[in-house]
Amino acid sequence: MNERENFSTGSEARRSLPSRPWSPGEGPRQDLLVRYLGAVAAAAAEHVGSGKPPPPAPVGASPGPAAGPLTPLVRDVMDVPAASLRDDLPYREIARLLAREHVSALPVVDAKEHVVGVVSESDLLAKVAIEVSGHAPGRVGRLRERRLYGKTRGETAADLMTSPAITVLPGATVAEAAWLAALSRLKRIPVVDHEGRLVGTVGRDTLLQILIRDDAGIRAEVEHRVRAVCSPRDRTAVAVTVHDGIVELSGQVPAATGDRLVAEVEAITDVVEVKNLLTAT
Repeated sequence: MNERENFSTGSEARRSLPSRPWSPGEGPRQDLLVRYLGAVAAAAAEHVGSGKPPPPAPVGASPGPAAGPLTPLVRDVMDVPAASLRDDLPYREIARLLAREHVSALPVVDAKEHVVGVVSESDLLAKVAIEVSGHAPGRVGRLRERRLYGKTRGETAADLMTSPAITVLPGATVAEAAWLAALSRLKRIPVVDHEGRLVGTVGRDTLLQILIRDDAGIRAEVEHRVRAVCSPRDRTAVAVTVHDGIVELSGQVPAATGDRLVAEVEAITDVVEVKNLLTAT
């Protein structure tokens, strides 16, 4: 290997290594992230496969397919009551409210509680930065720059907000909300009723915790599938164990029942792997 090849190989190896030492919890954290991405991807595929268009921004995600008995919905996990901003609130008061609520963004509502936009810390920082610098776009400046300059000259939430807001309905599944959050790169989504009125908020961290269930939660879902697929006699013959998202099925059931059960368990989005130890009766 010549010097150039040696340097190239070394560079490739360095790129494959983390930029800092992994913490003790890094491996499990990455496993959770991969499982979360899998759940989001499954939700997106299901939505696309249904032939429905993506949820429009002002009204959020559509309710989607009928939820199963163990399918969590946004209404089950959303935060209520939800903090919000009036559209006429001055920007200094916006900063105080964001700090008090310990959030980076809040929905903006009108007098009838309809969500009309979202104001974030980045909106306030952009305003201050432009005011301090005195920078103004030239006559031939880019359209995006001119719009940003015009927006940050405002003094109220209505002037500074991003509109229309990305929202979600209470009847949407958690997986659909997670897909919407990923698609929109949002940490928190306002939850609105069918009239567009604010009823709560749901955070990306909450969605992750719900989608990525612990082993006990996965086992409960698998046992529900066992009851749905197997006859009363066969149910007692199936043993289920779960460890780190890996499901092990053992026992004796008819071959067709075993094949269907394995397929059902593999379809659970946060199951990492299914070890099929079932034998045919």
